[in-house]
Amino acid sequence: MFTHEYYMQQVLNLARLTEVQTRPNPRVGAIIVNNHQIVGIGTHLFAGSSHAEVFALQQANERARGATLYVNLEPCAHYGSTPPCANAVVAAGISRVFVANLDPNPLVAGKGVAILRAAGIEVIVGLCADEATELNQVFLHNIQTKTPFVTIKAGLSLDGKIATKANLSQWITSAESRRDGHHYRVTHEAILVGINTLLSDDPSLTPHLLENPVRKPIRIILDRQLRTPLSAKVIVDNQAPTWICTSNPDATLHEVYQAQGVKIIYFNELSIMELLKRLYQEQVFSLLVEGGEQVYSSFLDARAVNQLVCYYSPQLIGSKQAKHLFAGIGFVDLQSNLQFKISETKQLGNDVKIVNQIIKG
Repeated sequence: MFTHEYYMQQVLNLARLTEVQTRPNPRVGAIIVNNHQIVGIGTHLFAGSSHAEVFALQQANERARGATLYVNLEPCAHYGSTPPCANAVVAAGISRVFVANLDPNPLVAGKGVAILRAAGIEVIVGLCADEATELNQVFLHNIQTKTPFVTIKAGLSLDGKIATKANLSQWITSAESRRDGHHYRVTHEAILVGINTLLSDDPSLTPHLLENPVRKPIRIILDRQLRTPLSAKVIVDNQAPTWICTSNPDATLHEVYQAQGVKIIYFNELSIMELLKRLYQEQVFSLLVEGGEQVYSSFLDARAVNQLVCYYSPQLIGSKQAKHLFAGIGFVDLQSNLQFKISETKQLGNDVKIVNQIIKG
């Protein structure tokens, strides 16, 4: 006989199958169990499609009556692209529901659970809650802040340098680390670098180290003065959309880039928080920041980071003039600084990957 936790783990596994395709919706799985047998399973496939509970209920049919439903996010209670799932659960005769997370969406926010309980259904909230929260960290952040989920990714030496004092950085990390890093390019809607990184490295900003990537991110250049060369790879290669965020008001210059298919996003004052608000309005739900020093520091000083992915290479670079991951204003004490929890460690070649989730920003 399997435990309740076992079934919820299978729900989470179902939800993990749709890593990026449900956005801006959450990743949700559902399983219905009756008399110790799984009689229905479902997962939300993409925005506008039926929700996970509906697929599971359709499979279970009459066997849903008196059964237990396991779902990682509270059933919806509002009419959107689909009718309320909570009502469907009640109508199907489900007797008990395990929910990992309540939905922070103000249109739901406990209302789904309230509908179930009002109908006499036993509801248990919080099973595998931490894992479910991490699974839907992008959705939860989007709903609560109306800004993209921000991941900073960097390759570093042991002494925290991302380039030498001569601004040389290719390659600090191993081929294994670089390939691993390209997976983040696939799972984020957009990738951002500053103009200095573009001028020094001329990167393509595509997941070209992966075979048949499922998608390519929008390439965003933070270029206040609009100095991006028209010969840059991100302008001429036609591999993915390119957006330039700038505070240069020269409309004639804007038109030069626009004629090359580049989207210009103009700001009177280009602050990190205004940038994030605008990108969210442009349907960028997650943003991968890849450098360089000034851009990293601007995001960290603004406390605009949710996840920090670091690939440490066992070598020393030294020098105060070398480029750092964080060379911004910084914090005056250890109470007001940024603090993270380590969520993953992994050896890649001769490097060590450490994934850090923000706990106090």
